[in-house]
Amino acid sequence: MQSQAQAPAVPTAITVHQASRVLEVAFDDGACFRIPFELMRVYSPSAEVQGHGPGQEVLQTGKRGVGITDIQPVGHYGVQPRFSDGHDSGIFSWAYLYRLGRDEAALWRQYEERLAAAGRSRDEPTLVAAGGACGHH
Repeated sequence: MQSQAQAPAVPTAITVHQASRVLEVAFDDGACFRIPFELMRVYSPSAEVQGHGPGQEVLQTGKRGVGITDIQPVGHYGVQPRFSDGHDSGIFSWAYLYRLGRDEAALWRQYEERLAAAGRSRDEPTLVAAGGACGHH
């Protein structure tokens, strides 16, 4: 007999802390995370950030001071924040928020390694590829 997979944790409370720029999420399994807005922004699950497949990720920079100007529920499975830089296309599922909180230290390390490999920093603007937002169609 196979054991049934454990249901994903569901938030019991979500609090946006503007001054410290963190999203506090308490889950029904007892876990509670304070996820920095910057981490959420650079790991947004949107195609704009993640691309459409492995290796297509767009390195995000200049997001250290990003804020969340609005956050809306999406069904019973997640939230969609609007960031102060205008980004609003990422839908953060409960499982994705849990992963960001649980794996925060490793995700920061990976992000800093990607920045270093690209010769970039957290404070400089994101480069837009030709044909992007400022390119010609």
